[in-house]
Amino acid sequence: MYKNALKGGIRTAKQAWKLKNEFGKLNLDLAKANSDFQEHLCEAARLIHNFSPPPAAATTLNPVSLLLKTNPSDNRRHSDEHTRRKVVASHNRWTPNNSRRLLTPDKTAFNACFRAETGHLNALISSKQFVKVQKQFYRDFSSVSLGAPLKNSDAPLLGDLCSQYRAILAHTSADVIPGENHPQHQCQQRRGIHSQKPQQVLKEDQHHQRKMAQKAEFERLPTNVVPRHYELILQPDLKAFTFTGKTIVQVHVKEPTSQITLNALDITIDSAELQFECSKFQPEKIVYSAENETATLEFTKEIPAETAGVLYMTFTGELNDKMKGFYRSKYFTAEGEERYAGVTQFEATDARRCFPCWDEPAIKATFDITLVVPKDRVALSNMPVLKEDPLPNGLRRVRFDRTPVMSTYLVAVVVGEYDYVEGKSEDGVLVRVFTPVGKREQGTFALEVATKVLPYYKDYFNIAYPLPKMDLIAISDFSAGAMENWGLVTYRETFVLVDPKNTSLMRKQSIALTVGHEIAHQWFGNLVTMEWWTHLWLNEGYASFVEFLCVHHLFPEYDIWTQFVTDMYTRALELDSLKNSHPIEVPVGHPSEIDEIFDEISYNKGASVIRMLHDYIGEDDFRKGMNLYLTRHQYGNTCTEDLWTALQEASSKKVADVMSSWTQHKGFPVVSVESEQKEPKQRLLRLRQCKFTADGSTAEQGDDCLWVVPVSVSTSKNPTGIAKTFLLDKPYMEVVLENVEEDDWIKINPGTVGYYRTRYSPEMLEQLMPAVEKMELPPLDRLGLIDDMFAMVQAGHAGTAEVLALVDSYRNETNYTVWTAITNSLTNLHILISHTDLMDDFHRFGRCLYEPVAARLGWEPRDGENHLDTLLRSLVLTRLVSFRSEEVIEMARNRFRSHVNGTSLLPADLRTTCYKAVLQDGDEAIFEEMLNLYRATDLHEEQDRISRALGCSGDVKLLRRVIDFAMSGEVRAQDSVFVIVAVAINPKGRDMAWEFFKENNKQLLERYQGGFLLSRLIKYLIENFASEERAKEVEDFFQANPIPGTERTVSQAVETIRLNAAWLLRDQLQLTTYLRESN
Repeated sequence: MYKNALKGGIRTAKQAWKLKNEFGKLNLDLAKANSDFQEHLCEAARLIHNFSPPPAAATTLNPVSLLLKTNPSDNRRHSDEHTRRKVVASHNRWTPNNSRRLLTPDKTAFNACFRAETGHLNALISSKQFVKVQKQFYRDFSSVSLGAPLKNSDAPLLGDLCSQYRAILAHTSADVIPGENHPQHQCQQRRGIHSQKPQQVLKEDQHHQRKMAQKAEFERLPTNVVPRHYELILQPDLKAFTFTGKTIVQVHVKEPTSQITLNALDITIDSAELQFECSKFQPEKIVYSAENETATLEFTKEIPAETAGVLYMTFTGELNDKMKGFYRSKYFTAEGEERYAGVTQFEATDARRCFPCWDEPAIKATFDITLVVPKDRVALSNMPVLKEDPLPNGLRRVRFDRTPVMSTYLVAVVVGEYDYVEGKSEDGVLVRVFTPVGKREQGTFALEVATKVLPYYKDYFNIAYPLPKMDLIAISDFSAGAMENWGLVTYRETFVLVDPKNTSLMRKQSIALTVGHEIAHQWFGNLVTMEWWTHLWLNEGYASFVEFLCVHHLFPEYDIWTQFVTDMYTRALELDSLKNSHPIEVPVGHPSEIDEIFDEISYNKGASVIRMLHDYIGEDDFRKGMNLYLTRHQYGNTCTEDLWTALQEASSKKVADVMSSWTQHKGFPVVSVESEQKEPKQRLLRLRQCKFTADGSTAEQGDDCLWVVPVSVSTSKNPTGIAKTFLLDKPYMEVVLENVEEDDWIKINPGTVGYYRTRYSPEMLEQLMPAVEKMELPPLDRLGLIDDMFAMVQAGHAGTAEVLALVDSYRNETNYTVWTAITNSLTNLHILISHTDLMDDFHRFGRCLYEPVAARLGWEPRDGENHLDTLLRSLVLTRLVSFRSEEVIEMARNRFRSHVNGTSLLPADLRTTCYKAVLQDGDEAIFEEMLNLYRATDLHEEQDRISRALGCSGDVKLLRRVIDFAMSGEVRAQDSVFVIVAVAINPKGRDMAWEFFKENNKQLLERYQGGFLLSRLIKYLIENFASEERAKEVEDFFQANPIPGTERTVSQAVETIRLNAAWLLRDQLQLTTYLRESN
């Protein structure tokens, strides 16, 4: 099977195999390693040391490396002393002095690496050959895994030829040091103390860094000892909520050391032993650092450099309820019995909560994973099951195939009760979707998407999916939306399950995007991984871009690229305009900092600048560059410069020069444009760029940046075409457009692709507005125009009343995404107005704007109605409920009553509308009725709809009950945050929710232990205030009650409060006049 890839080495391999006869008397049956193993090992060393190979072989091969497995559990020689070691609960473990041993091996013994070696044969070979060999590998090569006898055909290739053919085996072989063939000379990220910043650092970043520096400076793990391969055995107790485990780690000691430092948190290492070259050594003590989340094994003697050994550890831990590490997830049987599954969530830095490991993305290794589980439970991991064995006491042992070289955060196991549906992609990959028991059919849509996504990405990247199977599984308790574990992607139930009668079209679309996103990570993130979390955006930004590529390919009717602008682009611009934003590349160190950058900058801005780059270099060159990047760095680690290099080689454009300003600086420019007609058909454009700030202030010295901005221009001659493209790489530029007459309009940034705001002169804007009214401008341009205008209002460059008057030009608008942009802007204005006495006037304005659209769409879908109209109906009717439209509210109440009575089931797309209609002015009886609906459904999506709708009640006492309900056992911890947020964004519940948080922040911190859920809660709790007094109150509270990992979030929210206050002070009088006169 290996001949396809190693044709040139086969003859040498045959020669080398003759050497085996010299050792034929040795028992190399690895499955029967026993108490005589150490003597066998030493005998082998002596034989090799005394053997002189033939000259021909000597020039090609290292001395033969025997493929052996040791297992201290089978060798009791030192076990009694080992088990008597006592635990020191606080920091240290001590070993009796008489157990100390000399760590320097006998010099007469051959200093070779004795190791168990198997490997996946992945490639530094052509894509077609790679795919062919890979398929053959999984078809014909069952295993020569640890503990199994070796075959004549395998040993020379997997052992002796490792040194000769290291380039081929490096990426998937436990024998080779991870990253050895991937020098990171281009990456600027330095190991060790994470206090450095690039020269472009802005003052707010420095302030943030000073705050973080009050903690001890964080250092990454030393690299003097690195893992090559883990054997990991886990046995969860799903009733006692504990787990036991064992790791057997093949390690490489690069430099002399008497310490081995690795990551461990919330687990207890019960025993540890290092074996190498005929000797066994226990650490004198184990020193734990809770702050650095490490355990250091301290030996009495120095371990020599270039030592290859095996580190054995046993450990215990808790199946926690924090949705991180190895945790428990509650579910109910059909009979209502409460049970628990064991689930892992390791990104970013929580593998260390499950097993002691080198828990950094660049320290990759292969994994052999074994689970000991109840015989009636499903057991899943990254790879297919290799073998199952029955055990006493109703247990079974499930052993999985070896993984490729991968980072620890991608390891995954799940133990529980599940049904599944399965299928195969057209290229033969087995795909399964695991669902709660009895809900198998709800996995069908995700299965259809996944089986189509895999071949799409294979074709797009020109690289096959590297594993033999792809599992997707719905987890009841899950903090994120989904997690891209290699070969076992975990999801919230709402992001993978589709109930045809109860799932909304918007949710179905979201599921398609999420499946596309996570499967994209199998290449971009798993196959090629960022070197450190500073480069997180390489994972998340790219996957957030390519998910839209994928869904556009599978579901063109979704018009998904138009939705990209409202879902991703504008949300990124909003956060990135704050002074307390951060660059796409932000140096991070401690895990509490890492969680904070899983935000709109890493995901949305990352995706937006990739989209801009894709447009700049073109589809064909972009695909070539992506293939080059993935092929060059597969199974390795990268930094941003590696991506720019590959795309630059593919496109012959100066990608790094263009893109560095977008990733290394926070913020973005506003391009101000004026025009002058020079000739009858010639227009002169004058363009200026400067940093856009949300408060409209001029960027301070050192806080500004000169971006290289790809600028495109369209004109009324061809609204969907590009009239001119150029790079704005200086503060001021003049550009001449030909064939443009005096009455022609000009649109900057057609398609809203460039990541910048545009500020038009009044004359140019006046020329554009008729094109909006007549819908001559394409939807993306109508959308971008209104969004830019509202941003200018918030920054004080235009008056709110002026822009509301311009909104009248959109009354004929029919596009869902344009209405989404208008709605998002008016929602921000609604928050502002909630601090005034203008709510009734604003409601009248909103009804006048939205009612014509509602009248056109009606309540019932039309035959052949397009996807976007269905989404628009839900959007418009829900807004009219908020704007207190009596006609819409009455219809919604009637439909709700028919739904509850069982007369007529509400379409899933309209349920939120109707639930809000009955709740916003509802009494306690309605509240109880909604709670009963919540308790009657087992569909997570429906529970989300109901629980979040509860937050729109107008009764403060009922809103307090909503918060109590959110904190009760009836609402899962993953969902509680969003129920409380629903109360906080309701003007009636805003103050009360903040008071609740102040009183209960320690309980919330304990429940979520930092992490992004707590950051999201804090953001929405406080950012809707609009006074300096509140801003100071919030600052003072968090200074007195700091919550690790939320510092940047608090700074951003406080800045938003002050922006709201300034906006209100600036425009309230003008806004009052406009709203009352226009109504």
